[in-house]
Amino acid sequence: MIPVELSIVIVNWHSADYVMACLRSVREQTALVNYEVIIVDNASFDGCREWVVREHPDVIFLQSQNNLGFARANNMGAACARGDVLLFLNPDTEIRDRAIERLYHRMRALSDAGVVGCRLLNSDGTLQTSCVQSLPTVLNQVLDAEMLRRWFPKSSLWGMAVLFESGTAVGEVEAVAGACMMIRKETFEMVGGFSSNYFMYAEDLDLCFKTRRAGFRNYYIGGATIVHHGGGCTKRARSDFSHVMMRESVGRFLLESRGIYYSKCYRLALSVAAIIRLVLLVVLSPAWMARRRVAEWYSICGKWLAILGWGLGLVRWTRQYGGFEIPAV
Repeated sequence: MIPVELSIVIVNWHSADYVMACLRSVREQTALVNYEVIIVDNASFDGCREWVVREHPDVIFLQSQNNLGFARANNMGAACARGDVLLFLNPDTEIRDRAIERLYHRMRALSDAGVVGCRLLNSDGTLQTSCVQSLPTVLNQVLDAEMLRRWFPKSSLWGMAVLFESGTAVGEVEAVAGACMMIRKETFEMVGGFSSNYFMYAEDLDLCFKTRRAGFRNYYIGGATIVHHGGGCTKRARSDFSHVMMRESVGRFLLESRGIYYSKCYRLALSVAAIIRLVLLVVLSPAWMARRRVAEWYSICGKWLAILGWGLGLVRWTRQYGGFEIPAV
């Protein structure tokens, strides 16, 4: 049996079509690394297993009877991995220009590497600036707005200045996106893997935080490019759930990394920010209506109303979701 150098873990939740395209791109674009693919199905039962068994019998398929969430499902896949290096890859990604090989060989050359990420592109080929980011603080979460990111792209608030250097730049970053994360298995196990306290969102930030705390450095490899279609799984969840769950998860990260008082300040600050945005939306509503963007206006209002409800404690997200109990912060 040929030794496995790299284990690629993909979590599926009602994303069979994406998994098929992802696997095809992995096969076409990865030849110089001995790898295995492990697919963990989060109780989808969407035909993915049957397709994998028929088309890719060498792929390891793990079936969960419940939706474990992103973190626990990836831990499940990592537990049976034989490779010295792990690649956690979203199902809604497609490999370009030998990206996995580039990431792997770069990581091997970086002795102090914790988590390594790559250049992510949207479906239309534009840069996905969220592929690298700063770890959350109250300030960068309150000020997080597309307009401010466009005006000040190299600000330390966002941690994405490396994206605007040479296209093949290698730079240290605080965190990389969970859509594509490579890490040595030894390091992954040393820091305790993904925290099971997260159902979705912020588990990638938590892992990057733990590797930095353990003395490793996280890197962005600009010479490796992957298309991340985005939303392959989360589009199936209710939009207000996604908006609130994201803030809930960041709040939990801040609770565990900075303490209870800081996390409470985050919740309060986000509530104030939500009120300000809602007031601005009401004041500017005539302009939206004149441009016939009524549906978009209602959607944004709904988002910030949901976030405000969460911030004020009116929305409690302690519930059973797909068999996983989501704890409220």
